[in-house]
Amino acid sequence: MNKEEHIKTTAKDIFFLKGNLHATTQEIADEAGVNRSLINYYFRSRDQLFELVYNEAVETMRNQLDNVIYSKVPFMDKLESLIEVYMNEILKYPYKESFLITEICSKNILLKEKKKSHALITFVDEVKSEMEKGTLKKSDPIHFVMNLFSLMAYPIIMAPLYRKLFDLNKQTYADLLKERKALVFRILCD
Repeated sequence: MNKEEHIKTTAKDIFFLKGNLHATTQEIADEAGVNRSLINYYFRSRDQLFELVYNEAVETMRNQLDNVIYSKVPFMDKLESLIEVYMNEILKYPYKESFLITEICSKNILLKEKKKSHALITFVDEVKSEMEKGTLKKSDPIHFVMNLFSLMAYPIIMAPLYRKLFDLNKQTYADLLKERKALVFRILCD
């Protein structure tokens, strides 16, 4: 792995795995075992490194979810795959959602994008179709999508508080989160 990729990987681990959302360039350099000036050489500024890591994180997740959404499988299989892919990613990087939300809110990132996600439109249409067939309870399909992602992401975002409230160690909480894959599917489809 070259130095530039090593720095990006280190920054991603600091932000998404360790939860240091406001890491400084020096902290990233120290963790990567490089001189801070090397970060400036490759990325020009701390903000550009943050933006790059953010964009790559969004693109990675988007590609994974799009692959599931556009797959030619029955809806229930697709839903199970979507839950599996999303939960695996957020379990791998537990602070990724917090980082993305912080960046979106602080920089109004989504407000700059004019184009709607074709994959999201496709998925909402499929949800609506399944509701019309009676395989899902009828409601606004947007509620279904919001519930889906809330049921998956909220326990990750709130992990530090929940672990403290319920006096759970990291492994016990991680085991609970792994159980959520099947639980989320049952909640939405029963």
